[in-house]
Amino acid sequence: MISYNSKIHHRQSIRLRGYDYSQAGAYFITICTHHRECLFGEVVDRQMHFKVGCIVAEEWLRSSKIRSGIELDEWVIMPNHIHAIVVFKSSVGIPDPVGAHSCAPLHRKPRSLPSLIAGFKSATTKRINEIRQTPKIPVWQRNFYEQIIRNEGSLSKIQQYIINNPSNWLHDTENLTNSI
Repeated sequence: MISYNSKIHHRQSIRLRGYDYSQAGAYFITICTHHRECLFGEVVDRQMHFKVGCIVAEEWLRSSKIRSGIELDEWVIMPNHIHAIVVFKSSVGIPDPVGAHSCAPLHRKPRSLPSLIAGFKSATTKRINEIRQTPKIPVWQRNFYEQIIRNEGSLSKIQQYIINNPSNWLHDTENLTNSI
């Protein structure tokens, strides 16, 4: 086992350097489960059937209700990940009391995309681990993937990708059971 050495082991952000992830705009996100484990359900006949994925769905819908200034666009929960488009309607003004704050790890900006994802992951992990009776076991990968959506054409392509995701599961690179 390799021990941690702060001189060679650096946690680097995969976010776009200098970009303000609290400003108005649309973002395409993907969040994967820890070790890409298929926790949330399974795709049968091109349709997603939930196990604990219903908790992920409930918490995702709840995100826009408890966090002012965001709207949820297309989203889909897959066996081991979620794809979603989230729209920040306006830039940060008054800090939102829900989510990470300036004292949080990595100093997430309130009402930012990283803050939203951190709150979402925390809520889902707590609920899923209560059901599975697995306290402190990771549900999600450490980070998430994001793409800034810059125009209507890109938005439309991403929306179609999300809508078609269950139909394409057999050939999806996230499908680790894929033998093709």
